[in-house]
Amino acid sequence: MKTHTFEIAASRRLALQTMALPAATAALSPLSAWAQTGGLPIDQVKIICGFPPGGTADITSRRVGDKLAGSNYTRNGAVVDNKTGAGGRIAIEAVKNANPDGSTLLLSAYSMLLIYPHIYRSLNYDPFKDFAPVAMASVLSHGLAVGPMVPASVKNVKDFVAWCKANPDRANYASPAAGSTPHFLGALLSLNSGIPMQHVAYRGSVPGVTDVVGGQIAAMLTPHGDFLANHRAGKLRILATSGKTRSPFVPEVATFAEQGFADLTVEEWFGFLAPAKTPANVVAAANTAINHALKDKSLIEGLGLLGLQPLGGSSEDMAKDMRRLYDHWGPIVKRIGFTAES
Repeated sequence: MKTHTFEIAASRRLALQTMALPAATAALSPLSAWAQTGGLPIDQVKIICGFPPGGTADITSRRVGDKLAGSNYTRNGAVVDNKTGAGGRIAIEAVKNANPDGSTLLLSAYSMLLIYPHIYRSLNYDPFKDFAPVAMASVLSHGLAVGPMVPASVKNVKDFVAWCKANPDRANYASPAAGSTPHFLGALLSLNSGIPMQHVAYRGSVPGVTDVVGGQIAAMLTPHGDFLANHRAGKLRILATSGKTRSPFVPEVATFAEQGFADLTVEEWFGFLAPAKTPANVVAAANTAINHALKDKSLIEGLGLLGLQPLGGSSEDMAKDMRRLYDHWGPIVKRIGFTAES
């Protein structure tokens, strides 16, 4: 009788342990537990930005991030983490390796995702395999601006090219990163004009603009919104913008195309991406929240201070445009002949 009682007790213990095993396994896997409960809204979202505070990428991150609070995606406004360096690649790699639970987003210009694969022989991320497109956030034109090193008589792009030809030792231009869209706009200007121009890569727009204003470097190509305050204060002069039409923020400045440099017509967007394998319902919630934020009047006005216009759209729209831009820039990069090792 005692033996029979012992066997029954042992059987019950085994059954209880077997029932507890899935719960214990779920407890050891936060993502599994999260998936079972739906995980939305997320308490705190982090937006990782690869460029310094104060620039167009950072401002987009902060303006949109603030407006995500109280959405079905997140309870609170997003915090921004500026992981600068390596032309934005450090931030991109950080998001690639983040937990795919929706709590971490990347804000990046498309050039770091879709041009870099054409210039780096070994890149630690694949823009199509390692990320889930969420939403395009804002769109901008780039600008060419000159500072006090360049005489006031230089009023347009052809004047600048002529000045560079006459001053080869000072014929240089800054960009926010090697391999960025502004870098290649300068390279195309040099190729199309036949005038050698030395490229100087900075860690973001802000330090480059500072050196242009200070007379340490002749010119810079970067999102034209980063020039607006100094342009209006007379500390530098925007000579051209890269949009299909004139910028509404500096309508007095002619486009590159109007000045005879149609190859320099480029409009670039900043977009939000999540790590690959982020659940589709979370991507959809983030997309809805971002699109709603982009309709906010104060956000639109805030973006406008830096020459940015809200964009938005579906994650599918973003995925299609990523593929289009990747294919578009390949031949251009090949023509310029730039690689990360050059």
